[in-house]
Amino acid sequence: MSCRARQLLGFACAVRTAPLYVESHAMYTPNNVRMRHRRRYKATLAAVLAATVCAGARGAQTDAFVGSAFFTSSDHVRLHYLEAGRGATLVFVPGWTMPARIWMPQIRYFAQRFRVVALDPRSQGESQVATSGYDSERRARDIKELLDTLHLDRVVLVGWSLGVLESLTFVRLFGTDRLQALVLVDNSVGEEPPPAFDPTFLERLQRDRQATTEQFVRGMYHNAQSEEYYQRIIEQALKTPTDAAVKLLHSPYPRQMWREILHSVDKPTLYMVTARFKEQALNLKRSRPEVQVAIFEDAGHALFVDEPERFNSVLKAFIEGLSPAGARY
Repeated sequence: MSCRARQLLGFACAVRTAPLYVESHAMYTPNNVRMRHRRRYKATLAAVLAATVCAGARGAQTDAFVGSAFFTSSDHVRLHYLEAGRGATLVFVPGWTMPARIWMPQIRYFAQRFRVVALDPRSQGESQVATSGYDSERRARDIKELLDTLHLDRVVLVGWSLGVLESLTFVRLFGTDRLQALVLVDNSVGEEPPPAFDPTFLERLQRDRQATTEQFVRGMYHNAQSEEYYQRIIEQALKTPTDAAVKLLHSPYPRQMWREILHSVDKPTLYMVTARFKEQALNLKRSRPEVQVAIFEDAGHALFVDEPERFNSVLKAFIEGLSPAGARY
């Protein structure tokens, strides 16, 4: 069964639960009234489903109507992306081993006004497991080829965690002509001070992938998530082969390079971070006052899941400031 079919069935089940109150009251009504209730329920359900299907064709934004599609990269890897909404485009790139669906709080929110695209990087989410391409250059080219496939220009590019470095590599390789703005979420950008890191992480990852991944995923959140949610993200993270996951964490470049790229960006930039990167954000603001920064003191690494309302509000305000009176954005 296709993902879209599962989503449609899930929506239909949700709709069916809504009239239970009416059904329970129907047990206490005369037969003719009960029959009218049943007919009214059937007509209402049919109308809701029909309206939803029509709305989905227009890009209406319930989870059931987030589009799911693939394209093939220039090195023959089948890459998956989610798409919803219409208008000016936001492109979301997730972090290390994470799926595009981790951005669902943003997809639901922003697709009401914008076109939203979220990429599953190679060997992540629903994308094909690749035999190569685990460097920032190849993955930045995957972002560029996604834009090519969808004929996108003037996008707001949003990268989180490892996606920050891949977005900065996109700028280094392809410039900023296709960007309306750049949004970097919770990773080092080469400012001082360098972040602390766990020197045992890679060794533990290779020795016990399951346990290390589970610990990593649970540690991304300050606010507790449901066990079902944790297990879903853990399962998605484990789709990336261990050797690929390790390669993704190796960078041959000095951290100063990321600072130089960021300082070269000539488009509006927003840097949203947790307390771990607070000092980097403040130093960036001192050296480049035009860059907007937002610090989420009480959120985990997945700050857009921990504090979706604030994250969405900050990003929305940034986008609305990109043109006079939000004429385009």
